[in-house]
Amino acid sequence: MNQRADAHLEAWKAKQELAERMIPLIGQLYRDHDVVMSVHGRSLVGRSSIDIIRAHRSARKIDEVELPLEESSAIVAALAKLQPGPVSVDLALLANGFRAAAGDDLEAYLREVLAPAFDAQPGRGTDVVLYGFGRIGRLLARIIIDHSGSGNGLNLRAIVVRRGSENDLVKRANLLRRDSVHGPFNGTITVLEDEDAILANGVRIQVIYSNDPASVDYTQYGIEDAILVDNTGRWRDAEGLGQHLKNQGIARVLLTAPGKGDMLNVVYGVNNDKITDADTIVSAASCTTNAITPVLKVMNDEFGVKRGHVETVHSYTNDQNLIDNFHKGDRRGRSAALNMVLTETGAAKAVSKALPEFEGKLTGNAIRVPTPDVSMAVLNLQLERETTVEEINSLLEQVSLTGALRTQIEYVESPEIVSTDFVGSNRAGIVDGLATIVTGDTAVLYVWYDNEYGYSCQVVRVIEQLAGSHPAHLPARTA
Repeated sequence: MNQRADAHLEAWKAKQELAERMIPLIGQLYRDHDVVMSVHGRSLVGRSSIDIIRAHRSARKIDEVELPLEESSAIVAALAKLQPGPVSVDLALLANGFRAAAGDDLEAYLREVLAPAFDAQPGRGTDVVLYGFGRIGRLLARIIIDHSGSGNGLNLRAIVVRRGSENDLVKRANLLRRDSVHGPFNGTITVLEDEDAILANGVRIQVIYSNDPASVDYTQYGIEDAILVDNTGRWRDAEGLGQHLKNQGIARVLLTAPGKGDMLNVVYGVNNDKITDADTIVSAASCTTNAITPVLKVMNDEFGVKRGHVETVHSYTNDQNLIDNFHKGDRRGRSAALNMVLTETGAAKAVSKALPEFEGKLTGNAIRVPTPDVSMAVLNLQLERETTVEEINSLLEQVSLTGALRTQIEYVESPEIVSTDFVGSNRAGIVDGLATIVTGDTAVLYVWYDNEYGYSCQVVRVIEQLAGSHPAHLPARTA
């Protein structure tokens, strides 16, 4: 091996060693104190050494330089010694701040900047019940289990399903354990057959069999003041979903589909500030609405949107037939695996439930295509002023990095990117910058989205707000 190659390898090994030292400290602070560590929003909890190195490298998109592992590892070691209370800390912001302060006492700096965290007390935890255990339900389970921490946040206590067979429990556990799209469950799963329960990474999940949403006494399972997430789509109005509130143990209901009537439809990051204590039934809207609404808000705030059309190229769903057969919906009876299927979408109209200023401005259609996950929305917008590709892309890239909607919007520029590259994306939507088209006051934007996992992450963010379980973010961003 020549000297240049050897030097690169030694530098890489040094980075790995620093990252490996950080892993147990990050885990201990998370499990025991609910301290969540990230680098500009990229969580480090439960990540490998390679993931940690990659997160540090990504800091160059914002800070123009890679975050030195030497600096962040020193901060992690100091936090392990100081042991603050529940808090979400950004190591990049802390490292940048300490460097700018030009001090030499790291612990004193952390005590000052993270002062609120040392007074923060752990919450009591919030029980969560999943009503239904399909594609979204199982992904919600994975995410909530991964967010369990010390147990003082969201606690997945039960799933409610209709019994499908004698070995129903084992089948449910296996569907949680293996997923054709999202891969294997990250951890261990044990079936407690005598208790009708599933044990996943130490989280005991009671499996409740019921055909009637108003017939379950959740308190008999020790469940109290729970948030119930209805992901069946069977009921979408307040009357139907209100059946859940008649049960002992349920305090609030969240629907994972567009709600009907006057129900509050929430797109996290856009209008979640409208949630009040009086909202006992809330909708998390749809995957497409979550993907396009944040981008539409940015475009309307900066350029003004006169009108537009949304065309979604959407992966097939379980609602369609695998092969041609009768279906009550038009065209959806034709084989999902063999056809592009033109169908309707309510996403365009649903945007106005989160952004009232879009009332009557958008039309929409959908094309279902033979892929199992990751969809695309094409936004054709007429703006109130002329602009350029460069101006729009620069704005959306900056928002994705430092804006208030950075956890909802991602921005990419790659001539080789395709749909499978976004499986597992935790953003609501990803703007494909190289596809942006602008002609005067008309703009066409292409927005990818993982219609399963990305949407589920948005749902969990709403659950966390309803529960008041997410710790404060420190230090506060100035951008």
